[in-house]
Amino acid sequence: MGKLLCVYCGSSDNLESRYYSAAERVGRTMVARGWGLVYGGGNVGMMGSLARAVKGAGGRVVGVIPEFMKERELAYRQADELITVGSMRDRKRVMEERADAFLALPGGIGTLEELAEIMTLRYINRIDKPVVVFNQDGYYDDLLRFFERMTRERFKSPGLQALFSVAGRVEDVWALLDTPGPFEADAIWQKRT
Repeated sequence: MGKLLCVYCGSSDNLESRYYSAAERVGRTMVARGWGLVYGGGNVGMMGSLARAVKGAGGRVVGVIPEFMKERELAYRQADELITVGSMRDRKRVMEERADAFLALPGGIGTLEELAEIMTLRYINRIDKPVVVFNQDGYYDDLLRFFERMTRERFKSPGLQALFSVAGRVEDVWALLDTPGPFEADAIWQKRT
């Protein structure tokens, strides 16, 4: 059935066009690279642009959407598989289980929450799948600086930066997914697992 890439991204329809264009490029390129898509199941914003691009390029689209969002006509009904779940928590769990890797495109608070959760799961050795942040036009610069401060002030170990890779261009994403950097949890987690 092929590898599935879980992509987190914005659902706003009020963004600058470059964000939708980048999502479309990601969608077309991932299909060319042999990846299918698992994502939040929406038909709006970057999510919709991404799903339509994957489908248009002949790729597999697996959407995971909570019932309350589906009822609002936000679901991408052309998905090859549209999984309806009861809650946002269930949505994240199903996407995590189905994915072979994770990619965060620019997004809002939901994207940030999804990225933080998947990084946490990787940190505590619950998943061992690559995580890439697409830092389009420096979108995540402030977040990356915050991670550096978190480490500098010892809220997290220096290993935090090893949890994910950062790509500045769509073309850079794929090598990072194919050859993820090694990650070794802090000694405290190694002892507990």
